[in-house]
Amino acid sequence: MPRMLDVSEDVRAEIGDAEADRLLVGDNAPGSYDCTSCRTPGDSEQERTSTVLFVGDETAVLAFAHASCIPSQVVQVAEEQLQGAVRSITAGDRGEPERIVPEQAVLGITSGLVLIDDELHPALVVEPTGAIARPGTDGRDGDQFLQLLREQGFQPVPRMEQVPEVLHGWSILLAMGQLHAVLQPGTGGGTPVAWWQAHAPLQVTEGWRTAANKSQTVLVYAAPAGSIGQQPREDLLRDALEKASAAGLLVAAAMPLAGT
Repeated sequence: MPRMLDVSEDVRAEIGDAEADRLLVGDNAPGSYDCTSCRTPGDSEQERTSTVLFVGDETAVLAFAHASCIPSQVVQVAEEQLQGAVRSITAGDRGEPERIVPEQAVLGITSGLVLIDDELHPALVVEPTGAIARPGTDGRDGDQFLQLLREQGFQPVPRMEQVPEVLHGWSILLAMGQLHAVLQPGTGGGTPVAWWQAHAPLQVTEGWRTAANKSQTVLVYAAPAGSIGQQPREDLLRDALEKASAAGLLVAAAMPLAGT
């Protein structure tokens, strides 16, 4: 049975047209799977599903995710991580392909409107799929995601009733009404570079786009993996943000809008 799979051009280029076409018609693709982003069950026969290819120096692993969590994309991973994951599967329970993805975090982004002082603000919520290690370390120091963002200028959110301060040099790239990237300052103040980039532009609601064009500013909230989750409604997203804030697990910044 054909699957509701999204295969990005980057993934297709890596796996080849023949394999991509086999996936799209239902061959070599799972029905049910565990989303590599939020780790909850998915069904490629019932809901739009992204193919995510984790690539090491010599090994590649194809995983699956809810399209609402992350777009289809290629993620570069340390070869030893992939090899270790493959060995753990072949030595015991064979498991399913999506379960052998190593702990290589991918940034998931959710858009929504946040009400502050009776005004709706366009917001993006960033949550990794796993712990973030400081570059150049082995991750033994624990999740460094919030600390790294604080060092970049993000501020803790003591309560959701305050609009975050503007983080200069950062911006949100919106083009043709679709979200393309979160940009950060380049080295030495040079050309901005992508901190997060969508492999396929992400749709935002008309209300979100209208609010963004009105304020020319987007509020970006970030929390460690497992703090927010994929919330189906904005009221539930707000509740999750408030809980993360109360637990001291939320940082934020306001960023100017680039594009329309």
